[in-house]
Amino acid sequence: MEATDIYRTIKDVASGEYSEKRSKFLAFAHPVINVDEVKELVDYYQKKYYDARHCCYAYMLGPERKDFRANDNGEPSGTAGKPILGQINSNQLTDILIVVIRYFGGIKLGTSGLIQAYKAAAIEVIQAADIIEKTIDEDVTFFFEYPFMNQVMRIVKEEDPIIISQGYDNDCSMTLRIRKGCMSRLKSRLEKVETLRFDG
Repeated sequence: MEATDIYRTIKDVASGEYSEKRSKFLAFAHPVINVDEVKELVDYYQKKYYDARHCCYAYMLGPERKDFRANDNGEPSGTAGKPILGQINSNQLTDILIVVIRYFGGIKLGTSGLIQAYKAAAIEVIQAADIIEKTIDEDVTFFFEYPFMNQVMRIVKEEDPIIISQGYDNDCSMTLRIRKGCMSRLKSRLEKVETLRFDG
């Protein structure tokens, strides 16, 4: 059974390069988590490579991989952003932006040549990137009375969530983070602790 609480992304910025008939394609991959980051980076590359003919890109966001876009930036429709996005999909990546800068070399590549070149540039940069797996995590906050601290800590030790915060006022409180697939087991064990109640 495939784990549904794991997704693939890249660890750091990566770059690659591809040449075809004197046209040069510079590819850059960035880990991103929202559209604002994407816009900022695309803007940065458009300014940095202002003398390039095209600055095409594609991105995929979120563990469910439902938020994506491909941009041809003046290349014939579907010849640039789409093949870049195709490689993001082939590698099942998310939270990623790939930008490909094209310097025109004087020889037209034609539609199929462009598709092949942008695809090859995306392959280059993905191969250069460090691909990592991340878990989709969830948080749970709860309160309990101090005498039950040992019981709670035993569960925490055995289930191994990350302790985000803990407080010891009149009531003890704790926020834990654990991968989505393990949350129901953690909660059902905590539910059995006397006086324990969940936040919200």
